[in-house]
Parts: sequence; structure tokens; C-alpha cells
Amino acid sequence: MDKRKNVVKRRLFCLLFFSLLVMGSPTLLSAQEKIPVFDVITVSSAITPPVAEYIIKSVEDAMHSDSAGLIILMDTPGGLDLAMRDIIKAILNSRIPVIVYVYPSGARAASAGAIIAMAANVAAMAPGTNIGAAHPVGIGFGKMDETMVQKVENDAAAYARGIALKRGHNVEWIERAVRKSESITAEEALRLRVIDYVAPDVKSLLEAMDGRQITMETGKVRLKTKGAVVNQKKMGFRERILITISDPNIAYLLMLVGLAGLYFEFSHPGAIFPGVVGGISLIMAFFALQTLPVNYAGVLLIILAVILFVAEIKVVSHGILTIGGIISLILGSLILYESPDPALRVSLGVLIPSISVISLFFIGVITLALKAQLRKPATGKEGMIGKEGFAVTAVHRDGKVLIDGEYWNATSALNIEEGKKIRVLSVEGLSLVIEEVKHQ
Repeated sequence: MDKRKNVVKRRLFCLLFFSLLVMGSPTLLSAQEKIPVFDVITVSSAITPPVAEYIIKSVEDAMHSDSAGLIILMDTPGGLDLAMRDIIKAILNSRIPVIVYVYPSGARAASAGAIIAMAANVAAMAPGTNIGAAHPVGIGFGKMDETMVQKVENDAAAYARGIALKRGHNVEWIERAVRKSESITAEEALRLRVIDYVAPDVKSLLEAMDGRQITMETGKVRLKTKGAVVNQKKMGFRERILITISDPNIAYLLMLVGLAGLYFEFSHPGAIFPGVVGGISLIMAFFALQTLPVNYAGVLLIILAVILFVAEIKVVSHGILTIGGIISLILGSLILYESPDPALRVSLGVLIPSISVISLFFIGVITLALKAQLRKPATGKEGMIGKEGFAVTAVHRDGKVLIDGEYWNATSALNIEEGKKIRVLSVEGLSLVIEEVKHQ
């Protein structure tokens, strides 16, 4: 009997063990076959504070969503030093791997973009791309003397060297990129150990990275990228708006539109729409300008130009104020941004058409206003002078004339026969002084 009980117990135990094994196997299987997911974002503009905010937020979101890593597809001409440092700080302190991939072919990681690439856990480039030219420009406001330039250059070089050393990249080359603005192709960058991979697309890059050991703040980590899923993250509406208006060209155009809108509102009170558009444009422009290296003397010159255009309508200066406004507009536009970096200046393709259109517009408006001021009055005493009509009666000391369907008392220095064509010389009270119009 006891033997039978033991057999039953063993069978129940085996059945229970088998049940637990079957129930637990899917969990074990899913844990073993968990597919890594990499978030992918695209940065294809100058490095400005809104761009830095977008990248930092993307790093934080990737960490909170338990992604295996973040891939930044980069194509940038450079940007602001402070925005670059904020991005690098976020990358260096990230708990997940951050990969900077200069992509697609024809893209570049210039200036600030080159140092951001150096800060990544993995730096990669697509064929046909370039990296470098990281000499510091546009840092601070106003002209810097030679000593200050040297200090800024030394600081940037030391910063870039420290990042390259931490990530195991070529320290000597990044210093040359900072001090001598050296730039190289993707293939040269791979040969010189500036980057880790050259890959034609994201899929190829993930396959090449599989098994690579990287150093995180928490220690050594081996990348598992084989069969990884790419989660393409789209930029939000707010980020798109902020990044778009922080473009120097867009900020410049917004300021011009804002000033033109306010001009219309002040010159035609009650129009409402120009004032609303102008106010919104100016607020957006000032937001963008605070994120860019702006020379406020340039802003004041542009505002002065609008004031001079408005003053031309009120004061007859025979075009002097208009010429002054155009000169002020040109000078203000040229010095608006304090940066030799083309990515942080108004391009000539925007500057020249904008100045031309604004100048022609105000010249046209001022011309029409002056014509209206100089036009002969159509009513009142002044409006009667020069008008022609016919003598209803003979006119000398007194008489009647018909002008514009109205009868008037009239006098004349000479006798004018009834029915003759007459012209008004002046108005004296309710009587007209006239003369006969001789037929030629």
C-alpha cells in the first residue's frame, strides 16, 4: 500500500514539474529571444538650443522606454558652442549607447557636429560624407582680441581632446580639426580612427556593430544589434516649429514681416489683420534671436529703417529719408548676426531678395503717398480753382456761370459774352473770379 502511494506521489510530482516547465517556457523563451530596439532620430540643421533640447529629450525618452540604444542621423554645418556642450553632456551621461551616424551620402558633421560625433559611444559615417572643420567661431559677442581668440581656441581644443580620449578616438586629429579646421572623408576618418564604422545604411551599421564592446558610465557593455528593430522617431510639431524659426534666415524674415505688419497697422488703424500677423511674427522672431549670436545694433538699424520709411510719408525730404532707410536696412541686415559661421548668418540668397523687396515696397508706398499729397484738391476753394464751365449770362461786374452742374455768381476783369467757355481764377466769398477760355 505504501509502495502504491509513493508511486502516485512521484507521478503527481512529475506532472506538476512538467506543468510548471510548460508554463514557464514561453517566458524563458521570450527572455532569451528578446529583440533589441534602437530609437532613430534625424538632425539635419545647425546646432542651436532647440536642436539641443530635441536631442536631449530623445536621449531621455530612449532611456525611459528601455530602448537598446539611440541612433542620431546627423547632417549639420555646425552651430553654437553652448548648445553643442549641452548635447555632449547628455550623451556622455546616457545610460544607453548613443550612436552618431553621419548620414546620408553627401551629409557632413562639421564644426560642432564633429565634436558631437566624437562624444558618441559609436561614431559612424556613410560613404560620401565628411567630418571636421571644428575651429571655434561665433562664440560670445563682439570682436575678440588675439588673446581672447587664443583662449577660446585652447579651451575648444582641450575639450575636444578630452572627449576623443574618453571614447578612444584619434586625439591628434581632433586637435587639428579644432586648430586648423581640418576636414576629412568617411574613408579617411575610418583609417585615422576618428570614427568606428563606415556603413551605407542603418541596417548595415547595426550588423557591423553586433558584438562590439563599449564603455558606459556603469562599465563595459557588449552591443547586441543582430536583428535589431529600428524605431524611427518623428520630430514633434513643437520641436519642428522651434527648430524651423531658430534658423537665422527664418528669424530674419519673421522680423521683417513683423515690422511691415506693424507699419501697416499704425498707418491704417483698425485694419487688425496686419497688426496681428506682425505681432506674432515679431514675438517668434525675438524668440529665435535669443537663441542665436545676434548683434543688437543690427536689430536697431533695421527698426530705424522702418522709422525712416514712415517719416518720409510725414516729412517731405525729397527721398533723403528713404535713401537713409534703405542704407540702414542693408547695414542692419549685414551685421545682424555676429558669426563668421555661414550656418549662423543670413544667406545672400535670402538677404538680397528681402532687402530688394522691402525697399521697393516702401519706395512704392511712399511714392503713392507723395502723389496723394501733391495732387490738386478736388473740393473746397482750392478744388474750384482751374475748373471750367460756361457763362449763363454776360459777365463783367457780375453775372452767372455754370460749373459742374452748379450755378455760381461770377465777376470778370473783362466782358464775357453769354455762352462763352470760362475758367475759375479764384474764389472770393460766394463769388468766382473768372476769365474767358480762348479757343486756340
